Amino acid sequence: MILPNNFEQKIGFTQLREMLESLCLSALGRQFVAKMSFQSKADQLQKLLLQTDEFRQLLSSGADFPSQHYHDVHPHLVRANIPGSYLDVAAFFAVKMSLRTIREALTFFTHAEENLYPTLRLLGIGVQVDRNLLAALDKVVDDEGQVRENASPLLSQIRQELINRQGQLRKQIAGILRHARQEGWVPEGAEPTIRGGRLVLPVIAEHKRRVKGLIHDESATGQTVFIEPEAVFELNNDIKDLENAFQRELIRILTQLTAQLRPHIPDLRKAYQYLGLLDFIRAKGRLAQRLEASLPELHPRPMIRWKQVRHPLLYLTFQEHAKDDPREVVPLDIELTPEQRILLISGPNAGGKSVSMKTVGLVQYMLQCGLLIPAGDGSEAGVFEDVFLDIGDEQSLENDLSTYSSHLLNMKQFVTLANKRSLILIDEFGTGTEPSLGGAIAEAVLEQLNRARAFGVITTHYTNLKNYAERTEGIVNGAMRYDPDQLQPLYRLEIGKPGSSFAIEIARKIGLPKQLVERATQLVGKDKIRYDRLLEGLEKEKTELEQRTAEAAKQMRRMKKAAQEYQDLKKYLDDTTLEVLRDAKAKAKMLLKDTNQQIEATIQEIRLGQAEKERTKEARGKLDTFVREKLQIEPPRARATRELADATSLKPGDKVALIGQEGHGEIMSVKGKTAEVSFGGMKTLVKVGQLEKLTRSEIREREKEAARRAPAHYSGFDTTGKMSSFSPTLDLRGERAEDALNKIMAYVDDAVMLGVPEIKILHGRGNGVLRQVVRDYLHRTRAVASVADEHADRGGDGATIAVLK
Repeated sequence: MILPNNFEQKIGFTQLREMLESLCLSALGRQFVAKMSFQSKADQLQKLLLQTDEFRQLLSSGADFPSQHYHDVHPHLVRANIPGSYLDVAAFFAVKMSLRTIREALTFFTHAEENLYPTLRLLGIGVQVDRNLLAALDKVVDDEGQVRENASPLLSQIRQELINRQGQLRKQIAGILRHARQEGWVPEGAEPTIRGGRLVLPVIAEHKRRVKGLIHDESATGQTVFIEPEAVFELNNDIKDLENAFQRELIRILTQLTAQLRPHIPDLRKAYQYLGLLDFIRAKGRLAQRLEASLPELHPRPMIRWKQVRHPLLYLTFQEHAKDDPREVVPLDIELTPEQRILLISGPNAGGKSVSMKTVGLVQYMLQCGLLIPAGDGSEAGVFEDVFLDIGDEQSLENDLSTYSSHLLNMKQFVTLANKRSLILIDEFGTGTEPSLGGAIAEAVLEQLNRARAFGVITTHYTNLKNYAERTEGIVNGAMRYDPDQLQPLYRLEIGKPGSSFAIEIARKIGLPKQLVERATQLVGKDKIRYDRLLEGLEKEKTELEQRTAEAAKQMRRMKKAAQEYQDLKKYLDDTTLEVLRDAKAKAKMLLKDTNQQIEATIQEIRLGQAEKERTKEARGKLDTFVREKLQIEPPRARATRELADATSLKPGDKVALIGQEGHGEIMSVKGKTAEVSFGGMKTLVKVGQLEKLTRSEIREREKEAARRAPAHYSGFDTTGKMSSFSPTLDLRGERAEDALNKIMAYVDDAVMLGVPEIKILHGRGNGVLRQVVRDYLHRTRAVASVADEHADRGGDGATIAVLK
């Protein structure tokens, strides 16, 4: 049982229902949304939740599940069930496409892995879509919703004849219109139009007698009349007859197709029930995605053990306004068990008590309607038979009820109907009348609800209720956390202790006159002030403890991270040391062997030379050379940080250098394994493998070195010498394509530098590879103005002439 009757509206479920309707693809799914209701049978509820969770997983996987043509064709099926009736083309199109969607959905679940979507797969048992029926529909209606030309031989023949006659009509009417334009009988820019299903000409009213024919209509101003020329009467008549014949044949085809559909209507109704159910479950899955909802572990008995649960509507609202309002929903941890059935929440106004109570009611109602809930992993939920809600002002002038009377009426129903499978939700328990009497009545009601072993979440400010919860088994206090220094709510629920209303502190904070605050303090009594101050002190201590705990946890994480880094570094050093020692020993062993051999060879040579001075000197020289080359101890070098160039890592603007060269340049472009590089303002093509990428520090070092060495080593470019040795013809015949490309790159650079106006490249004809390489490069080079074949007498296409800018 759900109380009151407008429970969904009060708790906010109406908005979720409307959201589900908007997520449906068709009226079929929206019908299921309207029928969605509270389920109290655990096995049925488990099945509904599994369906929703499986569809959520399906959507998250990105699987290609059909999401179009969820048409509601029930009105068409009702019409088709009447003998002698027929459906129009649009109706058959809707039936065809939706049946195709149903068939694709059934095929999807059939072909899915065995362990995927078991509950959704069961929904398709007994659903049938006849292949022959689909083929018959497809033969008449295409995928654009039009009648196929070959729906029947007669229809195809009529259509072709109709096209021919319409072509003849357009030609004749165009000739008449051309003559009328020459005579000035028709308005400027006039074209033939349709009136009464017949092709007519717009004619200026004063010239209507000049065009022989039948007047069909006139414009609103009367300045133009629409005339069917006499010359096209017969053609228009023929076209009209053909259109009538086409329509008769089409109706015959549609009637025949409807008769073929009629026996399948019972199966089709079941199939469309399945389609609507899929649409409904799909909408629930999409809502679960929006809410980041999940499936809790479900128990048949009443209980709640939720971790990090969020109010659904509040969460969606914050998501929608995330850009303008960065706030986030503060999640709650809520537990109601047989040992701790009723949670009594207290705390300051606007601290989140009502939101916490509504969160419990809305989320539990969502769950028992088959929706996934926005709770964290490891959450558990039970099943209740009743949910009773008392919230807001139910004052009624018609029934002569005050606000408090309406609350008492609700309490009467609750204590009468509540049992161990009921969930009671009460906001501002006991308010609305004289505080001491209201608190006493509320305590009596709470005692009765606890005796009935009902579950519940109740918000209150009354101290007597907090004290009662503290000493009564089955009821537990809860407090909405509050910052006593800033006097701001934290919206966090803490179970186990009552909360203070902070009324005196808030009054003092907002600037109520000091004498009024002091007077209120006197009136309320020392015990009450002491109680609230005790709660305030506990709140401060808890806040400080949480901060210290968080800082300690942060420091602990840092220490663990540092320890792990130390262990990793130690392991790396140990492994590296062993490897280095192993390599060093191996190299030392080889070097010692070579040294011994060289020494023995030197001694042997000296012995054989019988101490001849020259031979002895020569042998010692060989030994010295060996010692200098093989045993030289080189100073350790810094590990190179330079990055070898790679075609995928280079981009325009990168600084690079030729391997082994001192200068550096800038990448202009990269094409494949070749890069265009600018060295000192001169552009050239270089293979990527010959380049090394430079860091900023290396560029600065190179520039400093160049500046230091420039005065001593600079020598001007010998233009005269270059010009005297430069030939305007480059012979590449017999070269490989790669070598030829390198040569022509250097050759063109020299020609541009020397200001040569024209160059000639000999490449021969052959298979055309060299010619292609040469011309591709010349076309890409900005310094080349034009490229052409040599004169036929001087080689033709076996040579290329390039004019330089």
